[in-house]
Amino acid sequence: MDNAIIFQPLKFKNLEVKNRLFRSSISGKFDNYDGSGTQTRINWEEKFAKGGVGAIISSFVPVHLEGRVMPNYAMIHNDDTIPFWRAVGKKVHEYDCKYIIQLSHCGRQRDYPGVENHKTLAFSATGKRDPVHGLLCQPMTVEHIQKVVDYFAQGARRAQEAGLDGVELHSSHGYLFTQFLSSAVNDRKDQYGGSLENRARFLLEVIRAIRKAVGPDFHLQAKLSILDVANALSPFDKPGNTLEESLQVCRWAEAEGVNAIHASIGHIFPHPLMPPGSTPQDEMNWCYGNIMASGVGGYLNYTMFHFKTLRRIIFGFWNRVKKTRPVEGVCLDEAREVKKVVKVPVICTGGFQDGSLIRKAISEGYCDGVSIARPLIANNDLPKMLQRGQDQAERPCSFCNRCLVNAVANPLGCYDVRRFDGDHDKMIQQVMTVFRPTNFS
Repeated sequence: MDNAIIFQPLKFKNLEVKNRLFRSSISGKFDNYDGSGTQTRINWEEKFAKGGVGAIISSFVPVHLEGRVMPNYAMIHNDDTIPFWRAVGKKVHEYDCKYIIQLSHCGRQRDYPGVENHKTLAFSATGKRDPVHGLLCQPMTVEHIQKVVDYFAQGARRAQEAGLDGVELHSSHGYLFTQFLSSAVNDRKDQYGGSLENRARFLLEVIRAIRKAVGPDFHLQAKLSILDVANALSPFDKPGNTLEESLQVCRWAEAEGVNAIHASIGHIFPHPLMPPGSTPQDEMNWCYGNIMASGVGGYLNYTMFHFKTLRRIIFGFWNRVKKTRPVEGVCLDEAREVKKVVKVPVICTGGFQDGSLIRKAISEGYCDGVSIARPLIANNDLPKMLQRGQDQAERPCSFCNRCLVNAVANPLGCYDVRRFDGDHDKMIQQVMTVFRPTNFS
């Protein structure tokens, strides 16, 4: 097949990427407990750069200790982190690959607080607990909001000083920006709540602050949930922003200086539609114990996961929603709506590995590029396969989602033993390749 359109350069205002394939943000506990980076993280990113993606979007990178989703993720919270991120960028650039760091703050969606945050409530737009895990939080004061705005601006400055190629604001999947943006979550009565303009104020202030810190010539993009659909797992979770409201946020973000919109779906993570694919029930039962103490609803969830008769109830609702959308290109229609209202390039996430679908998405104007995570974990060199004219890898990703569930407690990697001919040792050997030792000589 002719996949030439996939390998045309994608030009942003301040950045050119060699093809239309982005390694999407995918998180793994590869770093030190205190948020300092490791060689393992560098080895992990090198796998995808070497495999041929045009750009890598980093995993969730907290701009402050209070905003980390769990320990062992590299942060960008002070200037001491700059040399590490410079080393990451240097390695990725060896393969003509760009590196975009995802600036993040979890808000109330803190899966495992760590010892530093263990006895403190998470900060959010609201004081309402998360409806999935029952994560508790407290509403941020206006003064605190302004501090967090500066945290993001300083994080972007550090990324620029580290020689990275851009930053992305994680404004989706239930994290802090979403907690402000979504009408289903934000119940504030001040200038950051109520109308859409007020709910978008925090995000837009961060964009302005970043532009002030890094100037007009550094790449900045925003990942946004375009369809703010309810989780369907909890009766307390309600639909949020309409499609038109989300499109208006995209317009405002572009006007304030973002160079791309990264389109996604859902205002809480995990969500039946994001990530799309199967639900590994046994792994969820085993791994959920690592995070259930973080929220007051965790023990109920664990009970539902643990007893197989109860699983049928909870996953019956979950899988019913999953069936309403395709596994690959789950939010392509929403990405196309974004393209109609903005002039900057649009990247679409949500399950891509079929070359014919990626060609269609780009050639028919759904989006300008696609971001991929799980299929690249399964096949790091998927871009090279597509460039050779293949439409599928010989052993494609099954979208079983075992990689994501295991990542809560185990090293991130492909845990579908079927792809390794049932050889568990071979599977684990592949997972452990990123831990190759540093040469200390």
